Amino acid sequence: MTDPSHHSALEDAQGIAYGAAMAAFGITLLTHLGLITGQTAGLAVLISYATGWAFGLVFFVINIPFYLIGYRRFGLTFTLKTFAAVAIMSALNLAAPDWIRFEALNVAVGAILFGMVSGTALLALFRHGASLGGIGILALSAQERWGMRAGWVQLGFDAVLFAVALFILPDWRLVAWSALGALVVNGVIAVNHRRDRYIAT
Repeated sequence: MTDPSHHSALEDAQGIAYGAAMAAFGITLLTHLGLITGQTAGLAVLISYATGWAFGLVFFVINIPFYLIGYRRFGLTFTLKTFAAVAIMSALNLAAPDWIRFEALNVAVGAILFGMVSGTALLALFRHGASLGGIGILALSAQERWGMRAGWVQLGFDAVLFAVALFILPDWRLVAWSALGALVVNGVIAVNHRRDRYIAT
Protein backbone atom coordinates (compact mmCIF):
# COMPACT_ATOMS: atom_id res chain seq x y z
CA MET A 1 0.00 0.00 0.00
CA THR A 2 1.30 3.46 -0.91
CA ASP A 3 2.29 5.71 1.97
CA PRO A 4 0.05 8.79 1.58
CA SER A 5 2.67 11.02 3.19
CA HIS A 6 5.29 10.35 0.49
CA HIS A 7 5.48 10.01 -3.28
CA SER A 8 6.29 6.64 -4.79
CA ALA A 9 9.20 6.28 -7.21
CA LEU A 10 6.72 6.13 -10.11
CA GLU A 11 5.00 9.31 -8.92
CA ASP A 12 8.35 11.07 -8.63
CA ALA A 13 9.34 9.93 -12.13
CA GLN A 14 6.07 11.17 -13.60
CA GLY A 15 6.24 14.49 -11.75
CA ILE A 16 9.85 15.16 -12.76
CA ALA A 17 9.19 14.19 -16.39
CA TYR A 18 6.14 16.45 -16.49
CA GLY A 19 7.96 19.37 -14.87
CA ALA A 20 10.98 19.07 -17.14
CA ALA A 21 8.81 18.77 -20.27
CA MET A 22 6.75 21.83 -19.37
CA ALA A 23 9.93 23.77 -18.57
CA ALA A 24 11.32 22.87 -22.00
CA PHE A 25 8.08 24.01 -23.65
CA GLY A 26 8.22 27.25 -21.67
CA ILE A 27 11.74 27.99 -22.88
CA THR A 28 10.63 27.21 -26.45
CA LEU A 29 7.93 29.87 -26.10
CA LEU A 30 10.40 32.30 -24.56
CA THR A 31 13.17 31.96 -27.13
CA HIS A 32 10.76 32.02 -30.07
CA LEU A 33 9.82 35.53 -28.93
CA GLY A 34 13.42 36.54 -28.24
CA LEU A 35 12.75 37.08 -24.54
CA ILE A 36 14.75 36.12 -21.46
CA THR A 37 13.97 34.99 -17.94
CA GLY A 38 15.74 34.95 -14.59
CA GLN A 39 18.01 32.53 -12.78
CA THR A 40 20.21 29.95 -14.50
CA ALA A 41 17.79 29.46 -17.39
CA GLY A 42 17.97 33.19 -18.12
CA LEU A 43 21.77 33.13 -18.10
CA ALA A 44 21.74 30.18 -20.50
CA VAL A 45 19.28 32.01 -22.78
CA LEU A 46 21.49 35.10 -22.89
CA ILE A 47 24.59 33.03 -23.66
CA SER A 48 22.61 31.23 -26.36
CA TYR A 49 21.55 34.54 -27.94
CA ALA A 50 25.05 35.98 -27.78
CA THR A 51 26.89 32.92 -29.14
CA GLY A 52 24.37 31.04 -31.25
CA TRP A 53 24.93 27.91 -29.16
CA ALA A 54 21.87 25.78 -28.46
CA PHE A 55 20.11 26.65 -25.19
CA GLY A 56 19.75 22.99 -24.19
CA LEU A 57 23.50 22.40 -24.37
CA VAL A 58 24.39 25.64 -22.59
CA PHE A 59 21.86 25.03 -19.82
CA PHE A 60 23.09 21.48 -19.23
CA VAL A 61 26.75 22.54 -19.01
CA ILE A 62 26.12 25.58 -16.79
CA ASN A 63 24.39 23.41 -14.22
CA ILE A 64 27.25 20.93 -13.80
CA PRO A 65 29.16 22.86 -11.05
CA PHE A 66 25.98 23.32 -9.02
CA TYR A 67 25.41 19.61 -8.48
CA LEU A 68 28.21 19.45 -5.90
CA ILE A 69 26.64 22.34 -3.98
CA GLY A 70 23.24 20.64 -4.25
CA TYR A 71 24.68 17.37 -2.96
CA ARG A 72 26.27 19.05 0.04
CA ARG A 73 23.18 21.15 0.81
CA PHE A 74 20.29 18.80 0.00
CA GLY A 75 21.75 15.30 -0.39
CA LEU A 76 22.10 12.68 -3.09
CA THR A 77 18.41 12.10 -3.84
CA PHE A 78 17.74 15.78 -4.55
CA THR A 79 20.88 16.02 -6.69
CA LEU A 80 20.00 12.98 -8.80
CA LYS A 81 16.43 14.18 -9.31
CA THR A 82 17.66 17.63 -10.29
CA PHE A 83 20.20 16.17 -12.69
CA ALA A 84 17.43 14.13 -14.31
CA ALA A 85 15.17 17.19 -14.61
CA VAL A 86 17.93 19.31 -16.16
CA ALA A 87 18.93 16.52 -18.57
CA ILE A 88 15.35 15.91 -19.71
CA MET A 89 14.64 19.62 -20.13
CA SER A 90 17.87 20.14 -22.09
CA ALA A 91 17.26 17.17 -24.38
CA LEU A 92 13.65 18.13 -25.09
CA ASN A 93 14.62 21.71 -25.82
CA LEU A 94 17.23 20.52 -28.31
CA ALA A 95 14.54 18.46 -30.05
CA ALA A 96 11.86 21.18 -29.88
CA PRO A 97 12.69 22.93 -33.21
CA ASP A 98 11.81 19.72 -35.05
CA TRP A 99 8.61 19.21 -33.07
CA ILE A 100 7.14 22.65 -32.37
CA ARG A 101 6.66 25.64 -34.66
CA PHE A 102 4.61 28.78 -34.10
CA GLU A 103 2.88 30.44 -37.02
CA ALA A 104 1.85 33.39 -34.87
CA LEU A 105 2.49 34.19 -31.22
CA ASN A 106 1.65 37.55 -29.66
CA VAL A 107 4.50 38.72 -27.44
CA ALA A 108 2.28 39.67 -24.48
CA VAL A 109 0.33 36.41 -24.63
CA GLY A 110 3.54 34.45 -25.12
CA ALA A 111 5.20 36.08 -22.10
CA ILE A 112 2.20 35.28 -19.90
CA LEU A 113 1.93 31.71 -21.21
CA PHE A 114 5.64 31.24 -20.58
CA GLY A 115 5.15 32.38 -17.00
CA MET A 116 2.17 30.10 -16.41
CA VAL A 117 3.75 27.04 -18.02
CA SER A 118 7.11 27.56 -16.32
CA GLY A 119 5.52 28.25 -12.95
CA THR A 120 3.59 24.98 -13.04
CA ALA A 121 6.70 23.18 -14.25
CA LEU A 122 8.70 24.40 -11.26
CA LEU A 123 5.85 23.56 -8.89
CA ALA A 124 5.86 19.98 -10.18
CA LEU A 125 9.61 19.69 -9.71
CA PHE A 126 9.57 21.23 -6.22
CA ARG A 127 6.67 18.95 -5.33
CA HIS A 128 8.80 15.91 -6.16
CA GLY A 129 12.03 17.02 -4.49
CA ALA A 130 13.83 18.38 -7.55
CA SER A 131 14.70 21.70 -9.15
CA LEU A 132 16.31 23.06 -12.30
CA GLY A 133 19.55 23.59 -10.40
CA GLY A 134 21.79 26.59 -10.69
CA ILE A 135 21.37 29.89 -8.91
CA GLY A 136 18.58 28.69 -6.62
CA ILE A 137 20.92 26.11 -5.10
CA LEU A 138 23.71 28.69 -4.80
CA ALA A 139 21.37 31.18 -3.13
CA LEU A 140 20.25 28.66 -0.51
CA SER A 141 23.87 27.70 0.13
CA ALA A 142 24.84 31.38 0.57
CA GLN A 143 21.99 31.80 3.03
CA GLU A 144 23.15 28.83 5.06
CA ARG A 145 26.85 29.66 4.99
CA TRP A 146 26.93 33.46 5.19
CA GLY A 147 23.45 34.38 6.39
CA MET A 148 22.52 36.10 3.11
CA ARG A 149 18.81 35.91 2.32
CA ALA A 150 18.31 33.46 -0.57
CA GLY A 151 15.57 35.61 -2.07
CA TRP A 152 17.80 38.67 -2.14
CA VAL A 153 20.64 36.70 -3.74
CA GLN A 154 18.31 35.53 -6.50
CA LEU A 155 16.83 38.99 -6.95
CA GLY A 156 20.29 40.53 -7.21
CA PHE A 157 21.37 37.98 -9.80
CA ASP A 158 18.23 38.59 -11.86
CA ALA A 159 18.68 42.37 -11.68
CA VAL A 160 22.18 42.05 -13.13
CA LEU A 161 20.95 39.57 -15.73
CA PHE A 162 18.16 41.86 -16.95
CA ALA A 163 20.55 44.83 -16.99
CA VAL A 164 22.95 42.90 -19.22
CA ALA A 165 20.01 41.89 -21.43
CA LEU A 166 19.43 45.56 -22.24
CA PHE A 167 22.74 45.49 -24.12
CA ILE A 168 22.17 42.12 -25.82
CA LEU A 169 18.52 42.13 -26.84
CA PRO A 170 17.74 44.35 -29.86
CA ASP A 171 14.85 46.23 -28.23
CA TRP A 172 14.35 47.32 -24.61
CA ARG A 173 10.67 46.37 -24.91
CA LEU A 174 11.73 42.73 -25.12
CA VAL A 175 13.28 43.12 -21.67
CA ALA A 176 10.02 44.63 -20.41
CA TRP A 177 7.98 41.72 -21.79
CA SER A 178 10.54 39.36 -20.28
CA ALA A 179 9.99 40.98 -16.90
CA LEU A 180 6.26 40.33 -17.27
CA GLY A 181 6.92 36.65 -17.90
CA ALA A 182 9.25 36.43 -14.90
CA LEU A 183 6.62 38.15 -12.75
CA VAL A 184 4.01 35.57 -13.75
CA VAL A 185 6.41 32.69 -12.95
CA ASN A 186 7.09 34.06 -9.49
CA GLY A 187 3.40 34.81 -8.92
CA VAL A 188 2.39 31.24 -9.74
CA ILE A 189 5.01 29.87 -7.34
CA ALA A 190 4.26 32.39 -4.58
CA VAL A 191 0.54 31.61 -4.59
CA ASN A 192 0.74 27.85 -5.00
CA HIS A 193 3.95 26.65 -3.33
CA ARG A 194 2.80 26.01 0.21
CA ARG A 195 4.20 22.95 1.97
CA ASP A 196 1.60 23.18 4.73
CA ARG A 197 -1.13 22.54 2.16
CA TYR A 198 0.44 19.36 0.82
CA ILE A 199 -0.26 15.85 2.05
CA ALA A 200 2.65 14.21 0.27
CA THR A 201 6.22 15.51 0.12
